[in-house]
Amino acid sequence: MPPGILAAIGPLASARLALRPFTGADALALHAMTDDPSITGAVHFLPTPFAPHDALALIEGDGSGRDCFWGVWNRESGLLVGTFGTHLKGADEIEIGYWFAPGARGRGYALEAGQTLIAALRAALPARGVMAECRPANQASWRLLEKLGLRADGRAGDRAGRLRLSLAAGATPAGIAATP
Repeated sequence: MPPGILAAIGPLASARLALRPFTGADALALHAMTDDPSITGAVHFLPTPFAPHDALALIEGDGSGRDCFWGVWNRESGLLVGTFGTHLKGADEIEIGYWFAPGARGRGYALEAGQTLIAALRAALPARGVMAECRPANQASWRLLEKLGLRADGRAGDRAGRLRLSLAAGATPAGIAATP
């Protein structure tokens, strides 16, 4: 597998949103959006406070090309409204995760971005399933993952208190185009 295969999938666009892998130039925008206790308290690997150097380190990753964080921008305003992380797990899965700015929640951005990204992942890497981990008590996130076509697969997540939801390789749920 070529290094950076996830980043090579983008950029992507939907009706209201533009998605592309973050670059170092996006670190301050990522910092400004993410340095909020409602985000850093929910995402286990984000420090509180979330400083600009933390944003840059997240964007740069470990250099393996197995992880890619995507910025989600409102196409009309140009504002960063959220992020999706994509992570190659083993030989046959892609894990997704996300967070959105407090002011961007409840507008359907996460669903629209998720549908766009999953369609692109499925087209580029059709032999891989898509999975996520979620706390069952996080009802909003659980519902979003179900709307994206993922279903609880009966397995515990790798992170304490989380369960896995997955979408099998080759499956294309309603609302997600077969190609980006």
